[in-house]
Amino acid sequence: MLTPRKIDVVLLCGGLGTRLKKIVHDRPKPMAEINRRPFLDILIDYVSDYGFRRFILCTGYKGDVIRKYYETKNAHAVFLFSEEKEALGTGGAIKNAEPLIQSEVFMVMNGDSFCDLNMHDFVNYHDSKKAFASIALVKKEMSLDCGVVRTDGDGRIIGFHEKVKADGMSLVNAGVYLFSKEVLSLVPVRKNCSLEFDLFPLLVQNKAVYGFFTNQQLIDIGTPERYELAKKIFNSDQ
Repeated sequence: MLTPRKIDVVLLCGGLGTRLKKIVHDRPKPMAEINRRPFLDILIDYVSDYGFRRFILCTGYKGDVIRKYYETKNAHAVFLFSEEKEALGTGGAIKNAEPLIQSEVFMVMNGDSFCDLNMHDFVNYHDSKKAFASIALVKKEMSLDCGVVRTDGDGRIIGFHEKVKADGMSLVNAGVYLFSKEVLSLVPVRKNCSLEFDLFPLLVQNKAVYGFFTNQQLIDIGTPERYELAKKIFNSDQ
């Protein structure tokens, strides 16, 4: 049976965080503080509560800040670091971390977003579907440019429409994925590759890719406005 302790977690932390730099300029975006804690800490603690223990942090811009923090962190977890010398995109960052990934199924998460996802249910869903890849999906009011996902009646993903305008409620990629390790063979070495634009369309055409639906809110800190909203949400949970 697939369990969290058998699954490595790859956290994407290498982005430039351009839109957030005007208020968070001395550290990478996932290290922006909420309640005097790095956002990344909140994310890792949440995932750890489900039993995940091995974390691979994909770093780039100001990656030394992340390394120094987690090298000295006293926690019941293992932290490994995959450092990008040049920007490789979300897919390229995962490929760069391949030598560190040990589990046959691994999870990938954006380091700048949070969804109160039941990880046990997500893992069980992936296992029961015998999926090559599973993507957490949330319903969201489409007021901003965003990736829209289409599924069939069985939950299988049949299409992606990245950064499009849409009206009403749509299914949105929550930035949490489970992958078979075989997916790494489809990503080029040391080349810029996007999960959303390059890999996912390829997978949908050739592999069993399923969407896992949740009604939970998707929180991200990508802009000053969203960062301030995230602080209010997490403060209200205290």
